[in-house]
Amino acid sequence: MNRMMIAATLLTSLALSGCVATGDQPQNRRVDPDAGRDAYIQLGLGYLQEGETESAKAPLSEALKLDPRSAAAHLALAMVFQREGETASADKHYRAALASEPDNPRIQNNYGVFLLSKERHQEALGYFEQASQDTLYGERSRVFENIGLTYQRMDRPEEARASFERALRLNSRQPMALLQMAKIEFAAQNFVPAWDYYRSFTQYSGQNAESLWLGIQLARRFEDHNRAASYALQLRRLYPKSPEAQALKASDQS
Repeated sequence: MNRMMIAATLLTSLALSGCVATGDQPQNRRVDPDAGRDAYIQLGLGYLQEGETESAKAPLSEALKLDPRSAAAHLALAMVFQREGETASADKHYRAALASEPDNPRIQNNYGVFLLSKERHQEALGYFEQASQDTLYGERSRVFENIGLTYQRMDRPEEARASFERALRLNSRQPMALLQMAKIEFAAQNFVPAWDYYRSFTQYSGQNAESLWLGIQLARRFEDHNRAASYALQLRRLYPKSPEAQALKASDQS
């Protein structure tokens, strides 16, 4: 049973439990509003995961009717509006979620990612740094990844490197940090660590045009012809119009 079916079943059971028969007369019984709120949130998140953002709004709105300060409901709605490209509404609900739970590292990190996507780098960095202070947060390594990406976009390479290294100390299997470290070392012509980082990255993540082109260059550097050919084939087939595919074509012709 998927998440939406579970939440729908819970909502039905809550509705049915709203009254209890005593003889021939129904007797009203109060429904737990927290359970109802949580069921609506789970239903909304289920729709969001399925990509049905329009369907997600109704249950999440119902959750907020039951609990207008629900950080989880505001966060879910923020992600819905972010997916739809409704920047102002997404920002509004992120801020509402933070107003309810200002020290929640998940909300801080998610809002930081949203701000980073809007090139509000300094603001994003502030929220990431707040989230990183929670040493018990289970996704702390991802926060440091995001800090590194922010520093990269701010053209602060040394801080970016330190943040990616910190992320990998917390979780050596973070693919984004591994790829970024491979890029950093390759740019510095430190090819051996770049190749090591890259090969670790391929163990934990799928490829995109950027990573395939880096892999081709590194494989060629170490004369791993089979791997270079495999990456080149994938790049041409999967991303034929990408700048990386054009760079590969130019390198083959030179």
